[in-house]
Amino acid sequence: MSAPRTSSVVYGMAAVDCRGRVADRTVLTALSWTPGTRLDIREAHGLLLIHHDDHGMFGVTKQGHVRLPATVRHRCALVPGDRVLLTALPELDLLIVHPPAALDDLLAPRHTEVLGGDPA
Repeated sequence: MSAPRTSSVVYGMAAVDCRGRVADRTVLTALSWTPGTRLDIREAHGLLLIHHDDHGMFGVTKQGHVRLPATVRHRCALVPGDRVLLTALPELDLLIVHPPAALDDLLAPRHTEVLGGDPA
């Protein structure tokens, strides 16, 4: 049995399209990001950290997508069609993008635990 949630974190899933765009309306709404919101995007430890920055080089598109620059997509080995976990932390005005490799690293130990030590 799981404990009740105590966090305001909002989760979503999205596929990376051929132009590096991702979108999840619930996640962007939780962050109050609308088209034109300026963003700073950085890679750190295999994750993409995106936060609102009035002087940011990137922005939410007119269609409500966040376009991940090619440089950070390449660092995280993201390709079109990859599904990513979007984690919104509204109190920090921060979106964390978890690429598949980061999810593997995060979840493999838990899967091994619940499978009684037998890796999936």
